[in-house]
Amino acid sequence: MPVVEAVTTVAVPPEVAFAVSQTVAPVRYRWDPFVREQHFTDGATRPGKGVRTFTRSRHGLVMISEYVSFAPPTNVGMKMVRGPWFFEMFAGGWRFAPAPEPGHTVATWRYSFRCRPAFLRPIADRIGVRLLTRDIRRRIAGYAAGCADPEVLAAARAALSGGMDGTPRAADLTPRGADSAPRGADSAPRDAADDDAGPPSGS
Repeated sequence: MPVVEAVTTVAVPPEVAFAVSQTVAPVRYRWDPFVREQHFTDGATRPGKGVRTFTRSRHGLVMISEYVSFAPPTNVGMKMVRGPWFFEMFAGGWRFAPAPEPGHTVATWRYSFRCRPAFLRPIADRIGVRLLTRDIRRRIAGYAAGCADPEVLAAARAALSGGMDGTPRAADLTPRGADSAPRGADSAPRDAADDDAGPPSGS
């Protein structure tokens, strides 16, 4: 099963790094270039195991993903419940670990997937690796920029101060519209999401 991975080091501690990764609209649109529209489903107001997320990517593709793990501030994982027809399976996990330098975090994001139909899989998987590698690198670069963005950091720290262990406030769950903040960057892949590496679209 193909796996793509990206790693970056950010100048914030793990609890803040995790909280930044879980910011929601409109703050999320400041850093996440992958997401055009994203919100929780089924009345959920915050992330957690079993919660589902709707994501429309910058490519216009739609995916419903589900959190299969949620362990602030170390890791989060998601799997595709419904998505583009060419994915038989898609999952992802994001891990956050203290870096050697105090006050810094190593973020490791991983996606795994399997394409269909089976007879095209050898070619489709190679194309998928190329495209998803480009996307995950671009996305984690946006995330790193978000970890230095005062507005994103303020939202993340507000969530932490609210005692949510890195989860976003329900007040931040607003649909993206014309007045959205400018973007600076849906939910993730083995049932890769179950290991602690890192989401498909909504993480």
